[in-house]
Amino acid sequence: MFPIRIAVGEIRVDGELNDTEPARALARMLPLTAPFRVWGDELHFDVVLDEPPRPRPDATVAVGDLGLSTAGDTVCIFFGPTPLSPAEEPVAAVPVTVVGRLQGAEQLRRGKLAGEITISARNGAEG
Repeated sequence: MFPIRIAVGEIRVDGELNDTEPARALARMLPLTAPFRVWGDELHFDVVLDEPPRPRPDATVAVGDLGLSTAGDTVCIFFGPTPLSPAEEPVAAVPVTVVGRLQGAEQLRRGKLAGEITISARNGAEG
């Protein structure tokens, strides 16, 4: 596991990337700052990974999941329902490969207008 910190405006949320090649490809890009878009309670932004995601893409996600689109060009962070959600659990618009988890992801609701996200390694971790 690879510890990370997400910063959106004044909000800081910690989490970790899992031990898969797509997650390691994302970790190699850190620190990463990008403008984001909002879709319900999901933030997403564009990336160019050196390793596209392959493991088990799925539209079923949970609050706190950090996913990569099947094409490997979008990072999605789920912190509540999306426009496709029939209830409180998020539903991805396209299948994603889950590459990490965040604790307290619901806090990101307060940062929807910040417009920019930074993902960095936490506690001296290196990509």
